[in-house]
Amino acid sequence: MGSAGFHQALAAHQAVVPPSRVDPSIAEAVERQTRAMRALSRRAFPETEQAADDAPAPIEQARTERRRQADASHAAAVRRARAERAARETGPAAVVPQTAPLGRTA
Repeated sequence: MGSAGFHQALAAHQAVVPPSRVDPSIAEAVERQTRAMRALSRRAFPETEQAADDAPAPIEQARTERRRQADASHAAAVRRARAERAARETGPAAVVPQTAPLGRTA
C-alpha cells in the first residue's frame, strides 16, 4: 500500500543496507558474562533446600499464618463486643468474661 516512489525508495534502501551480522566473539563474550553472573547469583543466594512441588512457598506460608492470626484476633474482638453489648443490655450485674491476651504481631 504505497506509491510506486515509496516502493522504489524502499527497494533501494534494502539493497544498500547490509544484513545485520552477529560477531561470534561478541556473542561468546555475552555467553561467558551470563554464565559468570548466574554462578555469582547462585553463590550469593544459595538454595538451602528444594521446595516440594506440593508445598506452598515460604511467602504463602507466612501470608497464611498472618491470615490465621488476623482471623483469631477478629473472632476474639467479635466475642468481646457481643459480651459487652449483652452486659449493657442486662445491666451492671452481668460480668464481661476476660479473654486471654492476644500475642504480639510485631
